[in-house]
Amino acid sequence: MFSHLTAPTLDPIISLSAAFREDPRAEKVDLGIGVYKNSSGETPIMQAILQAQDIVAKTQKSKSYVGLAGCEEFNQCMVDLVLGDTPVRDRLSVIQTPGASGALRMLADLMHFAQPETTVWLTDPSYVNHKPIMEAAGLKVKFYSYFSQKTKMVNADRMLADLAHAGPKDVVVVHGCCHNPTGADIDFSAWQAITELAQKNGFMPFVDIAYQGFGDGLQEDAKGIRYMAERVEEMLITTSCSKNFGLYRERTGAAMVLGKNATEATNARGKLLTLARTTYTMPPDHGAALVKTVLQSDSLTIIWKNELVEMQQRLLSLRKSLCNQLRNQHNTSQFDFIESHKGMFTMLGLTAEQMLRLREDFGIYGVADSRINIAGLTEKDIPYVADAIMKVL
Repeated sequence: MFSHLTAPTLDPIISLSAAFREDPRAEKVDLGIGVYKNSSGETPIMQAILQAQDIVAKTQKSKSYVGLAGCEEFNQCMVDLVLGDTPVRDRLSVIQTPGASGALRMLADLMHFAQPETTVWLTDPSYVNHKPIMEAAGLKVKFYSYFSQKTKMVNADRMLADLAHAGPKDVVVVHGCCHNPTGADIDFSAWQAITELAQKNGFMPFVDIAYQGFGDGLQEDAKGIRYMAERVEEMLITTSCSKNFGLYRERTGAAMVLGKNATEATNARGKLLTLARTTYTMPPDHGAALVKTVLQSDSLTIIWKNELVEMQQRLLSLRKSLCNQLRNQHNTSQFDFIESHKGMFTMLGLTAEQMLRLREDFGIYGVADSRINIAGLTEKDIPYVADAIMKVL
């Protein structure tokens, strides 16, 4: 049965973590996989989550099945977090999923069932798992211009020119904030322009918001998606609790469908539940229970929000420190764009060969396309990383 299978292609990010762990060098830095680390280089459990775990352990009376849609209280908490008071709840359906990747796959399968000829437009470049998930569901994939290799920022004019060609059988994926892998975000005027194009040309926006709170803050990061949701007829949304709640291994996410009316949203939910039943049946409960517990408690919500602000501010500080080190110690403004990017990631603009040298010569692990995880830095790493970057140039 398996004799004809070819050797597997290693995941470009997950494989880096394995290689990093096996690297015997004491001086090594993991800037590959997207996890937040504190000043000690650890990925901590947030205090709000620690307290929520105690509450869940003491109050949860059963480990019985929850349901195909997961925890409904968690689902409503996600709607509150992402969409706030945007007046669309009467035509919105949501289910809990195993992380944002699970949400992406569920919505991809839904698109293929509802409209098999759908073409999904992704940013160039985009999250490494976007294309494989869409293609695995049987959908066609196209890329639209997004990141300028010259300016290291969004090329909004080229982006909008490309999206002007998207039509009624197309779905356009937009990163809600903290673009992965570039760190370059569209501004609010671009959100308005994409919304206008969706209204005019009939394509469906699909917003993947996996880093809410890591960019400009919880509310500001959701400003564009809320504006869009209020003005388009149909929309798809995926969200994750991996980063902003630190629940990486708990696989806690949600998929949302905004329909033209309540009936269409309900029908879409019904199909999503059927797809879930034949894929994983029910999402894991623990992460959702923790998030629900935090967001339903005023005191825990305050603790969580304060922790999230601390993480976001530290990311800004790490970006500024790296830029200052490169600018002041190496007399270059070549990497000043790093300070303008948002969230966890930045693309340095180095070649694959230079990224390989960073890994082999200096033990600095980043993705071949030059994406590095700013949140993987510690303050003491910055001089070493800056020196290594300049040496491979």
